[in-house]
This record gives sequence, C-alpha cells and structure tokens, in this order.
Amino acid sequence: MKKRVVITGLGVISPVGNDVPSFWSALVEGKGGIGPITAFDAAGFDSRIAAEVKNFDPTQHGISLKEIKRTAKFVQYAVAAAKQAIESSGLNLDQEDRHRIGVVVGSGIGSLQTIEDEHKILLSKGPSRLSPFLIPMLIVNEAAGLVAIVHGLKGPNTCIATACASGSHSIGDAYRSILYGDADVMLAGGTEACIVSTSVGGFCALRALSTRNDAPQKASRPFDRDRDGFIMGEGAGLVVMETLEHARARKANIIAEIVGYGSTCDAYHITAPDPDGAGAAAAMTMALKDAGMDPQEITYINAHGTSTKLNDKIETLSMKKAFGAHSKKVMVSSTKSVTGHLLGAAGGVEFVACCLAIKEGVVPPTINYEYPDPECDLDYVPNTARKVEVNACMSNSLGFGGHNASLIVKKFKG
Repeated sequence: MKKRVVITGLGVISPVGNDVPSFWSALVEGKGGIGPITAFDAAGFDSRIAAEVKNFDPTQHGISLKEIKRTAKFVQYAVAAAKQAIESSGLNLDQEDRHRIGVVVGSGIGSLQTIEDEHKILLSKGPSRLSPFLIPMLIVNEAAGLVAIVHGLKGPNTCIATACASGSHSIGDAYRSILYGDADVMLAGGTEACIVSTSVGGFCALRALSTRNDAPQKASRPFDRDRDGFIMGEGAGLVVMETLEHARARKANIIAEIVGYGSTCDAYHITAPDPDGAGAAAAMTMALKDAGMDPQEITYINAHGTSTKLNDKIETLSMKKAFGAHSKKVMVSSTKSVTGHLLGAAGGVEFVACCLAIKEGVVPPTINYEYPDPECDLDYVPNTARKVEVNACMSNSLGFGGHNASLIVKKFKG
C-alpha cells in the first residue's frame, strides 16, 4: 500500500512577515508587501518596485555573526524557515535517527548579489582579492547543504533548480523520497533572494515586470484585465513532512496530508508557456491521478498566477482543461497578489499557504482584482478572503523552461 505522508511543520520568511502567523494574517487580510526597491538604487530601471523581506535579523534565527559573513541571503532565509518548521513540528532531533531525515531545498537563481559584489572586486582589485567564500556563497545547493549541517540531517539531500517551479518540485521530490522508503522525515521547500540590479534589470529587459511604480500596492494584480507584469519577491517556505506512522509514534500535531504530485514539461519555449496549456493541465491531471482524486474533490487551487498577460490567461485555460466543468466551481486565488513572485521560493511559500487554508478553514483572496478579463473567467476569490471548509488544495507552479509542478494536500482524517 502507498504510504501516507503528513505535514507536521511550517516555516516562512516572506515580504509580509518572517513567521507563519504574520504571513498568514497578511494573506487573509490582503495586506500586500510591495514597495519601492531599497536594496539598490533603482532610479534608472523600468520597474522600481519589489516585494522585499523586511526586518530580517539572521541572529534571531540562530545564525551566528561568523556564518552571516560567509553565507548568502537566500541560504540564511532557508536556514531561518527550516528552524521554524522544525520547531513547529515538535521534532526532537536528539531522539531521531538523523540518517532517516533528509532535506530538499530548491532555488531558481542562488546568489546573484555575491556574483555582483565579487565581480566588482575582480575588476578593481584583481583575482587575488576574491573571497574564498565566493563559490560556496553563490551556488544554489548551499541552502540544502547548510540546513542539513545546522541540524545534522544525514538523509537524502538535494537541490532542485527549475526556475519558478523549484519549491514545488522540491516538495514533490521529498514526498517521493518518503514514499520510496529513503527517509522517514523530509524538510523541503524553496528559497530565493535575488532582488539585485542584475536580476531586476534582466527581467526588465524581458519586459516581464510591472512598471506600476507609482502604485506599488496595486501592481501585482493576477487575472485582472489591467495586469502588466509580475513583481519580484524574496523569502523562503519550508515544510516538515513525515510518514503517518512516524508522526503517530511521536504524537505529532498533524496539519494536513500530502497526497498527490504531478510534474511535466511544455517542451515549447524557454520563457513563454505553451499557448494550449496542455503541459500545465497534464501536471494537474497527473497530481489528481497520483492522489486518486476526482477534480470535484479539490476545494481550492493556489494558482501560479504571476500577473503577466500570458501566464494568467494560459493557466486559466490549463485549469479548465484539467478540471472540466468543476473549473467554474473551484475557488482559485493567487497569493502573489500579496507577496509578489518569490521565484524559486514561490512553490514552498504557496504550499504553506495551502496547508494553512486547510488548517484555518479560510481561502486567501486575490487582491487588486478590479477589472475582469474575459480570458480569465474563473472564481479568483477577488479581494476578500472566504471562510469555508477546505478539504483539499492544489498548488501550481510553472517555471521558465516549461517546467510544471502540481501538488495536492488535503485535510487529514485518521
């Protein structure tokens, strides 16, 4: 029989709060975290707004001053979110077999800030002045590595880099590690911290970012007719998942149960989604099949919902293909309207939101939904959260390169 895998811990660093309660409160209340960029002087950029993490003090999350100097911000975010997730799960690692606990933390980009800083040193002072921490600070796997080092976790340890689907693929692959018996417990999710001049400039060159600079709180408007691009965000979202047997043996508080995972590729274009939406629809259908569920059993879909012209239209089409007539009844929202787009961390943070929707019985809204788009005609839970029993959620993530990932989590019933 297929093993049952449950979620027992959650951790979040986000533009709207550096812990789970504040993050969830902002989502439900529709309080966005987008404002003018403060990380660098963005005066010459087409887009000068972003969803930055605020008031993050690494030392408050168990990261020493020595570690701060030799770790990039995306790694620090992951370590902080992991600490929260472990603490909320109630795991006593001293009583666990650490060879049976693994880590999968994805990131789309890693540390562009390190590359920028060290390249300036290379040009001005020469190669002999480069930091010995240049390489370990910039590569994307260091988040998964340091989380394991901090907690002595010696089970499966990998890093997924599938652009904006990285966090979801990480959770899905960790789920499968448990199903295959490679671990009893997995810590998984995504992390990102790349609000730096190179990445913002690059996305501006792609014409992918909103230029609503004078109204940042209104700039992320998924599925709205007047959307004009996404808003870069940063942060981390990690969860603790474990076999039901393991959770019961230690009398853990079970938040929800993960039951389905689908992963496909459009095989169409490096940045644009397939116009017929078949790849994303196939991932959703695969997740439903893996869960042994019918579309009608899904209460809520946390959409990828980036607030770009192409994504929102084609993701809507994909949901219609996968869910058929139920697509008009299922509640859909994009929490990116509040948090911005956390890129490689998005899937992790949004999966946490799905777990909380089940736990709290609330579907978070899509804020800034003012003008209906005839090509986006589903129930996007506009502007106001809904208090409703949530039995099962699907979380979708779609990444550059045509990467699609769908996860299904449902209410735990013993």
